[in-house]
Formats: sequence, structure tokens, C-alpha cells
Amino acid sequence: MDQTISHTLKVSRECKAANTVVSIGSGAGRVQIGGPHFALIAGPCTIESKEMLFDIAAKVKRAGAVILRGGAFKPRTSPYSFQGMGAEGLSWLSEVKHELGIPIVSEITASSQLPLFDDVDMLQVGSRNMQNYELLKALAQTDKPVLLKRGVSATLSDFLLSAEYIVAGGNPNVILCERGIRTFSNETRNTPDIVAIPLLRSMTHLPVIMDPSHATGLSSLVEPIALAATAAGAAGIMTEVHNDPESALCDGKQSITPADFESVAKRIFRLRDAIG
Repeated sequence: MDQTISHTLKVSRECKAANTVVSIGSGAGRVQIGGPHFALIAGPCTIESKEMLFDIAAKVKRAGAVILRGGAFKPRTSPYSFQGMGAEGLSWLSEVKHELGIPIVSEITASSQLPLFDDVDMLQVGSRNMQNYELLKALAQTDKPVLLKRGVSATLSDFLLSAEYIVAGGNPNVILCERGIRTFSNETRNTPDIVAIPLLRSMTHLPVIMDPSHATGLSSLVEPIALAATAAGAAGIMTEVHNDPESALCDGKQSITPADFESVAKRIFRLRDAIG
């Protein structure tokens, strides 16, 4: 970060030395991320049906996920691509939350959608909206945790300044998500920036997690990148899980199956035990 401004930022280590711990959910289902607290977040990229969502949610929770992800509003590069079930998808997500007792996170794309997200425990800002400053200002006025994803071309300073909009505006509960950046490489969807995790940890007190699904775009790379991010000090891993990736309406190539997620989760937990 630009050292001429870093000492003034509320997200900086200079402003707060201790790690921020963010609480998601309430009651017995409350989850913490940051400091000593590590969390697995899993679920479908886009909610396609109630039955599919319940099936995946039950399986990932049993395998160790403590937060369910599910997209109801999905900004897509092509206007002809499936863009989610909208409010109906959020209602299904809410049903799963209350039946299984698991906190939920979903992407919000406009401040006008806030009333629809009343029962959502954590609001996700996707990479396309990382610099949607009017949305960030609106989220600063809420009391909900915000999962902020790094933009595909954003520097770490850009990323932290976007987080500053939320924190300085009154909402300290921000989790940063590294999800790969755009480079000259075309072998993967994006290039996972593993070094961003220890760098961000030195620059900010906010928790930093990794999304290996979007970082690579390939299901075969989810496990190695998840393990690398865990070893690098990530406070959590968020993966896309689908019970039939080949027929997924969105991002099937980067989604792993519930059985694969169970295997990845076991290896992540073993790695965390090994590195202390």
C-alpha cells in the first residue's frame, strides 16, 4: 500500500494491530472468521433449484463447511448467460439456513436489493463490483458482514481502498477474498495470487480468505490452490460445489462435487493441524 496514506486507513495495520474477527450468523450457528478462527465456505455458484440446494448444503455441512454460499443474482459477462433465480433463490437459501442451521452468504449487485437480503447473514460483493463505490457506501450503513472480492485487475492498494469505503463508512465487519487476477496466461480462468495472502495479512487487520474455484476456473486445481492458500495463512477457503458439475448452469468447469469437497476439507484440516 502507498505508505503516504496507509497510516490513515482504518483497514491498515497502522490503525489497528490486532486481527479483526468477524462473526457471521447468530445463536448456536454463529461462525467466526479471522484471528485464530478458520472457516470453510461452500455451495453452488448459482442456485438452480430448491432440491439441488438442499442436497448440496446437507453434504457440505456434513463435510465441514460452516457457511453456505449460493448465488441468486449473478452478473455475467454475456447478457445471454443464466443470471440466477433472483428473489426466489434467496427464499430457498433462507429455507436451507433455518432447516440446517447454517449461516448463508450470497452476492448482492445493487443497493436496491438490500431489502431482499434481510435474512442473508453475509453480503458478498463480487469482483465486478469491487469498485462500485455507491454499493460499498450503502453496505457501510448495514450491520451485516461483507465479503469483498478482489477485482480482476485490482492492485492490493485498490482492494484495500475499496474495503476502506465500508469500514470508514461505519461497518467494520469486512472479509477480503482473493479470487485470482487477470494476467497474460490463458491456461486458467485467472491467475491465483497466493502471495497476496501473506502480503495482505501484513498490510491489514481484516481476515483474508481464498476462492480457488474462481481463481483457476478448473475443478482439478481447486484442491492444490486451496491447500497452498491455507499454508499461506488464509483465514478460510470458499469453494463452488455442485452435485452434477457437467450440467451446471453456471461455472460447472470450476465446481467440485460434494464427495470431492469432503476430500479437500479433510486435507485442509490435516494441513492446518500440521502447521499449527
